[in-house]
Amino acid sequence: MSLIFYYKPLIIKSHMEKYLFKNFIKIILLTLALILSITSCKGQSDEYLEKTYKAGFIEKQVIVENGPVINYAEGPDNGNALLLIHGQTMAWEDYEKVLPELSKNWHVFAVDCYGHGRSTHDEKKYYLDSIGNDLIWFINNVIKEKTVVSGHSSGALIAAYIAGNGGIYVVGSLLEDPPIFSTEKDYFEKTFAYQDSFKNIHNYLNSNKDECWEAYYLRNCLWGKLYMPSMTGKMADDAQKYHKENPDKPVRISYIPESINSMFLYMKEYDLLFGDHFYDYTWHNGISHEKLMKDIKVPTIFLHAKDAYTKDSILMAASSNDQARKAVSLVKGCDLIEIISGHDIHSEKPNDFIEAINKLLVK
Repeated sequence: MSLIFYYKPLIIKSHMEKYLFKNFIKIILLTLALILSITSCKGQSDEYLEKTYKAGFIEKQVIVENGPVINYAEGPDNGNALLLIHGQTMAWEDYEKVLPELSKNWHVFAVDCYGHGRSTHDEKKYYLDSIGNDLIWFINNVIKEKTVVSGHSSGALIAAYIAGNGGIYVVGSLLEDPPIFSTEKDYFEKTFAYQDSFKNIHNYLNSNKDECWEAYYLRNCLWGKLYMPSMTGKMADDAQKYHKENPDKPVRISYIPESINSMFLYMKEYDLLFGDHFYDYTWHNGISHEKLMKDIKVPTIFLHAKDAYTKDSILMAASSNDQARKAVSLVKGCDLIEIISGHDIHSEKPNDFIEAINKLLVK
């Protein structure tokens, strides 16, 4: 689950209103009995991770020429090279649902971005071009063969940068639901991601931090204020209690949906300053999204989860349908695949994700 949280709204402007409304209710208003019957998110993660290691994945590290460390998992060499770049707050393990199947046809490399997982945590590296250039170095010096690059969310923006600047080894890209155009300065504040997550990150970093991030987030999250305001205080207090009693574990609250708990799985390995660079627009380091897309010269697939809006016209998706289509129009040889899904397509619709990836196999 990426930090760019996209919830299905109560009232939307689309022909799928009834479908999304019913699914939103299922997510937010689950009864206690139903929630307790769901397998714990951590349990599912252990199961998928076990299958990933059984498929032959090995976790490794490499030191980039200018000093930082990139942590990554490498699968068996069963085909073309595939570089996977996760979204914010995640780690390479976020792809665990699809790694075993992908490894049947690909030589997979799944990395931890800087500020995430066990890669270097250094604020000076939290920029699109800095991360992108070091991953290009990774392709040239670790993979050393023709590579398809795929990224999710902010990782998809990094993948787009690599697809446009990666040189002869980069032969294709899949952009999984990138926040294209929606995270630029003239639009970002109109998104749920900004209002719910990035603004709260910035405010938390400038607070006295008298509670853990997870508690602060639950106390101030937009979805809580909109749909269950009487519960935000209790959720926050219980998160803080869990954090104190289990300081080395991801915060987990038994009575909230697993879709919320899953957001906290890798938070202990995430540097909030990474998100703060998104908040103040410095992460892009002056690179416009139009240039980002125009620079791509390799076959590309744009995987887009269809949009939805609140009654106040706040975008509840990574990008609007129009923004996604504009992005695709800027790239020669780019195919748009629109899908009804939440933001984490590789997790929610793994078969669709794998099918899209396999279209880029080099024959």
